[in-house]
Amino acid sequence: MNTVDPAKLRKSRRSLLLILLVFAAPAIVAGLLVSGGWQPAAKANGRPILPQRNFVAEKLRVQLADGRPYAWRDSKPRMTLVALAGPDCAVHCLAALTGMAKARVMLNRNQSRLRLLYLGAPPADAAERRAMMNYWQLGDDVDGRLADYRPAAADSVSAVLVESDGTALSLYPAGFDAAGLLRDLQKVIR
Repeated sequence: MNTVDPAKLRKSRRSLLLILLVFAAPAIVAGLLVSGGWQPAAKANGRPILPQRNFVAEKLRVQLADGRPYAWRDSKPRMTLVALAGPDCAVHCLAALTGMAKARVMLNRNQSRLRLLYLGAPPADAAERRAMMNYWQLGDDVDGRLADYRPAAADSVSAVLVESDGTALSLYPAGFDAAGLLRDLQKVIR
């Protein structure tokens, strides 16, 4: 006759319950946190644009230097990094623009998924303007509807990251870190 020791049975049941609790505890804690309204925050370097804006829905007009309108929606899904220059774009402004262009290049095989759009008066120096046009499309905010994002300080630049459907995602105010911008770009462009 095969008899089971009641003490061993209780011990094995406790072990099984402990194993189940170890695996179920994280799910229970996560459920409690979410039901309590807590959500983990992703650490981004840009500031979220709230309330959200969609430049296509707003019919925000940008005229390129060659006279054509800028198409927020492209033939293939590509994001746009819009650089908004303050007055008198010079040394610091050009350094920030170079940092943004380098961030695009650092995306390696995904760099074609990001368009660079510069809105504002181009640099006065002809050589700098030609060099800029290697990476940037130059244009103008026709109705001035991006003025809230444009820096007021001379020789500065801010940036707005725009989704391929025209939704403005993040604002990078003047003085932003180009390395932080690159980290953000690497998260959203894959």
